[in-house]
Amino acid sequence: MKRVAILGGGPAGAVTAERLASSGLRTIVIDEKLAWEKPCGGGITYKAYSKYPYLIENATPKRVVTETYLSTSSTGSARLNLTKPLLIYSRLELNGMLLKRAEAAGAEIEKARVLEIERRSKGWALKTKSGIIDADYCVIATGARNPLRDVGTRLGVHDSMVALGYYVPSEQEHIDIQFFRGFEGYIWVFPRHGHLSVGICGKGESAQAMRARLERYMNERGIAIKGSKFYGHVIPSLERPAWRDNRVAGDGWMAVGDAAGLVDPITGEGLYYAIRSGDLAADVILGDVHPLSELAQAYRATLQRDFTEDLELASRIAKRIFLGRFLLGTVPERMIQFMRRSPTFCELLQDVFAGTQNYLDLKARLLKNLNGTFHEALMNVCLRRLVPGTSRV
Repeated sequence: MKRVAILGGGPAGAVTAERLASSGLRTIVIDEKLAWEKPCGGGITYKAYSKYPYLIENATPKRVVTETYLSTSSTGSARLNLTKPLLIYSRLELNGMLLKRAEAAGAEIEKARVLEIERRSKGWALKTKSGIIDADYCVIATGARNPLRDVGTRLGVHDSMVALGYYVPSEQEHIDIQFFRGFEGYIWVFPRHGHLSVGICGKGESAQAMRARLERYMNERGIAIKGSKFYGHVIPSLERPAWRDNRVAGDGWMAVGDAAGLVDPITGEGLYYAIRSGDLAADVILGDVHPLSELAQAYRATLQRDFTEDLELASRIAKRIFLGRFLLGTVPERMIQFMRRSPTFCELLQDVFAGTQNYLDLKARLLKNLNGTFHEALMNVCLRRLVPGTSRV
C-alpha cells in the first residue's frame, strides 16, 4: 500500500492520518472545511485522555470541569462532583489541534470537497474540483452527513439524533444537564474556553420543537440568545437493528467516527469513539497481518472486541433511560433522587461521566449495589427527619 486517503478532517480522520503518517505511510487528508465549530459539547472523558495523554498534555485552550448539575422539572437539580474531571474544548480548537498533529507527522492536508469516488482495480480515483486524487485505500471520516452513498454507515429514519446549540459569549464553572418527561434526549450547558456551548440533542421530536424547548430553557435561566451564534448538526444514534448490519468497512475502505455510526446512543458522546476508531483503523492498516482484501473483516472484528458490542447494548436500553418509569417516576427523576442520598450511586455516575463504566457491566453493578443504595437513601431520609438541619449527602 503506497497511499491512503482520509476523507474528512475531524477528530477521527485526523487521528487516523497522524498514526499512518507517523509510521511512514503516505497519507492525505481531504476536507472542504477542515477545523470548524459544532454545537456539540466538546467533552473529552477521563477514559479518552488517560488512554491518549496528548488530549490533555497540550497548550490548546480547554476547560477542566469537576462539577455537574443534573436536573428535571419535578425534582430540581442535584450536584455531582467529578473525581475524574471532564475536559471541554471548542470543537474548532480541538479539531485544529488534531489536524496540526497529523500535519506535523507528515500527512498532506488538502482543503477540498470530494465530489465522487470511483473504485478501480488498483485503488481509488477521488474527484475534486481541482482534479483527480489517486489512492490505494480510503478511510471514510466524513461525519454523519456523509455524501458518499456507497461507503460508510447507512442511517435509517430512526438512526440519528439532532443536535442544536448556541455559542454563547458567557462564563460558568460547571456543567448543567436537564432532562424532560417524554423526551428522548437532554439539554446541556458546557463551559468552554471563553464561551458556553448551550444545546439540545434528542430524537422523536422535530428540530423546530427542540429549538423552541431549548430557547424556553435559556430564557428561564437568563442565558442570552441575542448575539449568540446558532448551530445545527446530525449525530448518529443507531437503533438495535442497525448495529447488526452496520456498514463500517468494505472493499478498499473502512469508516471511522460518525461516518461509521460510532456514537453512544444514550449520551450522544462520540469524541472518544471517533479517536478510538481512528486509532484502531490505523492499527489494522499498519498491521501487515492481513492482505488488503481482508482488512474490512479484520476492522469489524477489532471494533466488536473493543466497543461496538457495548454501544449495541446501549441502543437497546436508551429509550428505557429517557422514557422509562421506575418507582412511580421517570428514570432521570429517580436517578437525581438517588444522587442526593446515596454516595454509592454517585460513585457509579462518576464512572459513567468518566467513561470507565461500560453498559455491559452496568446492570450487574446496579444489582450488586442496589441494596446498599436503597439502604443509604432510607437512612438519609430518616436522619433528616430525626435530626433537623442534617444536610443531604
